[in-house]
Amino acid sequence: MQINPLCSRTIKLSILVFHFSFILCTFAKAMKVLIINTSERQGGAAVAANRLTEALINNGVKAKMLVRNSERAEGRPSSLYVSSTGGLLQKKWYFLYERLIIWLCNRFSRTNLFKVSIANVGIDITDTHEFREADVIHLHWVNQGFLSLKGIEKILQSGKPVVWTMHDMWEATAICHHAYECRRFEQVCMDCPLLKHPSHGDLSNRVFHRKQRLLTAAGNLTFVAVSEWLADKARSSALIGRLPIKVIPNAISLSRFKAIDRIDARTALDVNEPHVLTFGAARIDDPIKGFSYLVEALHLLIDNGRLDKNDVRLLLFGDVRNPEALCQLPVPYTHLGYLDDEDRLSLVYSASDATISSSLYETFGQTLIEAMACGSIPVSFSGSGQADIITHLKNGYLADRLSAESLADGILWVLKHPIPARELRRSVSRRYAESVVANRYVELYDQLLGGKLL
Repeated sequence: MQINPLCSRTIKLSILVFHFSFILCTFAKAMKVLIINTSERQGGAAVAANRLTEALINNGVKAKMLVRNSERAEGRPSSLYVSSTGGLLQKKWYFLYERLIIWLCNRFSRTNLFKVSIANVGIDITDTHEFREADVIHLHWVNQGFLSLKGIEKILQSGKPVVWTMHDMWEATAICHHAYECRRFEQVCMDCPLLKHPSHGDLSNRVFHRKQRLLTAAGNLTFVAVSEWLADKARSSALIGRLPIKVIPNAISLSRFKAIDRIDARTALDVNEPHVLTFGAARIDDPIKGFSYLVEALHLLIDNGRLDKNDVRLLLFGDVRNPEALCQLPVPYTHLGYLDDEDRLSLVYSASDATISSSLYETFGQTLIEAMACGSIPVSFSGSGQADIITHLKNGYLADRLSAESLADGILWVLKHPIPARELRRSVSRRYAESVVANRYVELYDQLLGGKLL
């Protein structure tokens, strides 16, 4: 029997691909990765780090998560989590001491107290068993008294490859987590607009030079930005712009975020209005989340007669510091409180025609991919990380940055142009599924351990 030459080449290529995949998987199974984040569950970075740890484990990597604050979730594998060194009092003291120094340097002002971090104190994790046994150290969000600059320097001096995933701009700036319109970090941080009394030699300038000394010899450090927007900011930074910067998005578990029939979801939530919108954040009235833009956009739609307020129900999830902020809404709403249960979130997203993010900045946009996985169309501002997720008028709507009028147009467009849930879910699966993101990180770890990274 004669085999077609083309078929023969195809068989040989398939065998080579199989052997390569087998070698890569074998290597991955032997690879030990330590994911490091301040919190296990609280905050967007914690959620992302948690999901990545689980994704790596599900794809054959021996990954563990080292945290300062452990809030073990019921039903999750215990192999995902370990505790950091340091007692409860020590951890609280480090957190408070960092805030105290910021408060003192800011002339006893609490303004912007939690918009900056200086990493002056922290826990030494290099003596832990988990650190010693790891092949790759993977940092995430490590602020608020968890790791100090000195502790980070010890990690870099350990000789182990270090990957540092950026969830905000702190790694690229001196002290701020978001630089807003400030571009001083591109040259040298000083005269910081987040300080009460900025000057050439202020707190930001002093921390900038400490970071600069630390990063000068960081030859084994690779940064990962979760969006192209954040990567562009990082590459323009005088602190880290010369170092390798990759772009790998956050992962989502499609087995946990499920598309539920819309009618069934609305029935379960006791929602009867024809149109359902969702807005969610860790803290709804955090100024950076831009809730006021959503309020203004809804007023524009209702006041101009473009939408009947009796036809709309707004679902809100997240904490609220000032409940009066919700009183300004011109439409009926249901505040569901803080949600971190994927089944409940899937129900909320599945019930919604659109999920709206009106943040001033988003480094990524985790709620948007969660919503899309459940069949809700995303509406957001352009100009930051959301632009990686949304292709305008294809799988969502990108409004002009910080324009309530454009946001209102986006909400109306979504209500008139429904997109099938399966198309939205397919868009997420192709780019953000656990296996897709995990494999990209495995390739990066492989390069670092093999010395192949340029």
